[in-house]
Amino acid sequence: MISAVSATNVSKHVGQPLGRPLRVAVVGLGGRGTIYSRAIAAATNGMAEVVQIAEPREHARSSAATDLGLADSAVFTDWHDLVTGERLADAVIITTQDRDHLSAIEAFAGAGYDILCEKPLAGTQAACVAAVGAAEAAGVFLGVCHVLRYTPNTERITALVEDGAIGDIVTIQHLEPVGYFHFAHSFVRGAWRREDESGPLLLTKSCHDLDWLSFVVGERAMSVSSFGSRSVFTKANQPPAASERCITCAVEPDCAYSAVRMYRAGLTEGAVESYFTRIVAPDYTLDAVNEALQSGPYGRCVFDSDNDVVDHQVVNVQYANGVTASFTLSAFTRFEDRRTSIFGTRGQITTDGRTVELYDFATRSSTFFDVTGDGSGHGGGDAKMLDAFLDALWSGQPDRFTSQGAASLATHAIVFAAERARQTNTVVRLD
Repeated sequence: MISAVSATNVSKHVGQPLGRPLRVAVVGLGGRGTIYSRAIAAATNGMAEVVQIAEPREHARSSAATDLGLADSAVFTDWHDLVTGERLADAVIITTQDRDHLSAIEAFAGAGYDILCEKPLAGTQAACVAAVGAAEAAGVFLGVCHVLRYTPNTERITALVEDGAIGDIVTIQHLEPVGYFHFAHSFVRGAWRREDESGPLLLTKSCHDLDWLSFVVGERAMSVSSFGSRSVFTKANQPPAASERCITCAVEPDCAYSAVRMYRAGLTEGAVESYFTRIVAPDYTLDAVNEALQSGPYGRCVFDSDNDVVDHQVVNVQYANGVTASFTLSAFTRFEDRRTSIFGTRGQITTDGRTVELYDFATRSSTFFDVTGDGSGHGGGDAKMLDAFLDALWSGQPDRFTSQGAASLATHAIVFAAERARQTNTVVRLD
């Protein structure tokens, strides 16, 4: 049993290595929380250990407790009971639903925990400001999971830019190809389908893309414009012979967005759809999938759901140094890595997330770099981001983690400015 007295606020010990494993609580064991908790448990460096978890869903909670070897006393249904109970952890990873981020940050900051919060910080700009303010008032560390900053792809790109390999950046084109079935799962049928329940798509899916652009450019954004809409996943586009649920639909066999085909395919271990199937049917059986298709939200027709977020959007940003960037977010793509081109005065960088090509204008030659990473999520960014957070706290050197609360708040502001620009058909200037 770990003594509650031994759990200290490590962010207050700047410059002093902790001298023992960092003790971590994880609240919310959906996809992201499960990834992070398993990564900590699997690490061999002894830097951290998961000592408490909280999750309302019984199957996910008990499965994680077994995997992590936790006693019943370290397992909670409600994170409120964890934060008000016996203090065992130094830090907490918050991976609850987006709408609960602010209240969780306020509670854990008030109790003295250092915090890593899944993006986005919160669903509104005011709530994001309040979240950062709560951490600053309590004097605790607040990090945000902007995983794109930490990928091998980003490390190579930023090194090339800093070395002057393409001269000065002039403009950037950046595409997030969400993937048609990923979009149908998460943003038409799933938890992020409605702005009033989570936030706008640009916030919930792509706030770390806009954060990444600012990170690469190295300057603050000054002006933003944006266009986008929900043009496809509407009742008006439902085929005449379609039914409310895929499992009873006459056109399902020929529909690209068939939930039946997607979630049953995900029962094959290693299939790209398996991640989504485990969310829909945690028991991971055909019977569980069929039950979800018949009665759960993930069995609904994509043209007859209650979704209201956009299914495509473009954002243009101008930075303080005159650099411009264009960002495109689309549901209507293959499920693949982001694609980026960075245009400089002396050359061009092009990447598909697996390979970085450096083209030199003077020599008219290309150099290629393999950036495939370790196979973990987001091109290796998940693992490296988590390592950076744990190392920053364990070593007593918080600056080792770049995506802290204040930095994240500045790039979240770009998202909210872009949404105002889209809704008002104007160019919005950031203060």
